Amino acid sequence: MVNSFEDHCWSDVVSQEMLDIYNAYQRRTYIGDKPALLVVDLYNLVYEGGARPVHEAIKAFPGSAGVNAWNAMEPTQELLALARKSGIPVIYTTTETREELKPKEVYATNRQMRDFDREAFLIRKEFEPEPGDLIIYKQRASAFFGTPLIAHLRKLGVDTVIVCGESTSGCVRASVVDCYSYGFHTVVVEECCFDRSVLIHKLFLFDLHHKYADVLHLDEVKSRLQALR
Repeated sequence: MVNSFEDHCWSDVVSQEMLDIYNAYQRRTYIGDKPALLVVDLYNLVYEGGARPVHEAIKAFPGSAGVNAWNAMEPTQELLALARKSGIPVIYTTTETREELKPKEVYATNRQMRDFDREAFLIRKEFEPEPGDLIIYKQRASAFFGTPLIAHLRKLGVDTVIVCGESTSGCVRASVVDCYSYGFHTVVVEECCFDRSVLIHKLFLFDLHHKYADVLHLDEVKSRLQALR
């Protein structure tokens, strides 16, 4: 029987032997008293081509995450609504597009890009920022690298950063590792993250959960934020 710490999406791809190896990382999971929500890179690009299998969507739209992105849309909207109702800060990231910063020359990963389109990096309308939300523009994978995010989190007195967005193995992972390194407790919401590969999504969530963050289900986050409120 899987214990509650390991009761996550990776249960069908991680062996008992691997669970035994990582047993030393088991601990109590939690959300602190002063959380903020970090919404990583939910821009138009990853939804292009609609809710099709990824291998089909990328033929015409190389930056798409296909059906994986669309499957995470409703849970993420629910998480955002919960954060706003709870009154916690909401912070978005997206790709830097200002020409004077030469965004075509410094990019988040080594993936080959098509022509740089500013519209592609606007936050998707379903997650549209509201007045008072903070938007962080970045050129590397991490939300922290070369940005003022750490200063804002310190100013807000945040002790826990709740993370959602894409991709699990890329910008989410890089941001979570840096967040942990800066001393913040970090939570990743399982249903509100996605990757172009479901297998990679599961394995990277497993790794983050054991080393750098508490991976929680959306229902767990709901109950804990409601308790704070």
